[in-house]
Amino acid sequence: MTALLEVRSVSKFFGNVIALNDISCTVDGGSVTCVLGDNGAGKSTLIKCLSGAVIPDDGEIRLDGEPVQMRSPLDARALGIETVYQTLAVSPSLDIADNLFLGREPRAPGIMGKVFRKLDRGKMREEARKQMTELGIMTIQDISQQVESLSGGQRQGVAVARAAAFGSRVIIMDEPTAALGVKESAHVLELILRVRESGLPVILISHNMPHVFEVADRIHIHRLGRRVAVVTPKTHTMSEVVAIMTGATEPGAAGYEQVIKDAGREDPGHAAEALKTVKEG
Repeated sequence: MTALLEVRSVSKFFGNVIALNDISCTVDGGSVTCVLGDNGAGKSTLIKCLSGAVIPDDGEIRLDGEPVQMRSPLDARALGIETVYQTLAVSPSLDIADNLFLGREPRAPGIMGKVFRKLDRGKMREEARKQMTELGIMTIQDISQQVESLSGGQRQGVAVARAAAFGSRVIIMDEPTAALGVKESAHVLELILRVRESGLPVILISHNMPHVFEVADRIHIHRLGRRVAVVTPKTHTMSEVVAIMTGATEPGAAGYEQVIKDAGREDPGHAAEALKTVKEG
């Protein structure tokens, strides 16, 4: 079966700095794929390549089995790839409907829209209310209220709703819970699961291990610009994932025996199983 989104041997260099080194991964429909790694692991660069903000120096990206060339975020959006950035990229002074259609506002029918470029605000608010309701975000009293009056979790909900409304193929989320409290973070995780249930694949970048283990179907672990392992919450513990991420799982590495002990594994080879698979492949 052809993966919906496939990254094949993608590399990116910034001068002498290797940001991505021969990265490959696949994303299937209706799944949550998490990318984990320490600072400098190449997570953000990978997301920028997938969202069209950065052009890879080598390798290719395929959508539905066909190679695609993305020279800008507009190209990615045209292909149905939407990104929710850590900074949210919302305009606080505009209302919810305006933010959902930011840059894609429908025009009013007839001469008012074609000649005078009048916006169809009725349609915008109707569609915004429908999208927010489908994602269970209608704790908001008025769809026309300004985004600056919303809580952090509600603002994140607006950004997610916009991505779900226009992201027909893939939705990418970069640290969506980084600046949120416990309650708001739980709400965003629920939104991610709702998006997955709708059949859309989600690529999630996060440093929060409990959040990753709550929603992830598959976890890609990056270290120093390379993908070192692919695991799942069912096969590996949080301790093992952290150890793989830092390099402690490699036999003979500092902390390896402690990782095995903390994980409670009878088979000491299990913690390095994902690494072994990648190296042999």
